[in-house]
Amino acid sequence: MKHVTNADELTRDADGLLHDPQVRASMAEFAAGEDILRLEAAAAARAAHRSVERLRAHGSEGRGLSAGAVDVLIRLRTLGEAGAHLGDLARSAGMTARNATGLVDTLESQGLVRRDPDPGDRRSVLARITPAGLTWLDEFRAPTQRAMAALFHGFTDAELHQLRHLCLRLVQNQQRIAAHLAAAEGATTA
Repeated sequence: MKHVTNADELTRDADGLLHDPQVRASMAEFAAGEDILRLEAAAAARAAHRSVERLRAHGSEGRGLSAGAVDVLIRLRTLGEAGAHLGDLARSAGMTARNATGLVDTLESQGLVRRDPDPGDRRSVLARITPAGLTWLDEFRAPTQRAMAALFHGFTDAELHQLRHLCLRLVQNQQRIAAHLAAAEGATTA
């Protein structure tokens, strides 16, 4: 499995906090003397995201599914027998309807998901997890928990709560920016 940064080159600053000297130098050059803390934080967030995704991909693809397919399977497990319309599944997973359809196709071809007619709308179908899908997730749970325990080794519960909180604040800020940009774009086209 590839590394996302050269961990041997990570060092600690005067406060004892990790940083990547190569990233710091690159950001300093790019910022032309301006503050680089936010740029370094963004680079660290991207590196952390890639680390988590590489570990997830390594674990799920080793079992025949992409990380996206696993996410869909987990969502369908949560919904149980109610299942989900493909459009709703796509929105909840933050993906396009086309991507969700492709992932459901893959899961269906492996017998992990089935499509059933929607009793409330004959033109629509519901994706539902199958017993084989439930078994697949049950077998995937323990290795996933071990991998995440290894990835977050040395983190306290308080640090994990804070990390989750900070990451979700980034998500909220991105959503706020996207809404602002969409409103601005709508105002210029009106």
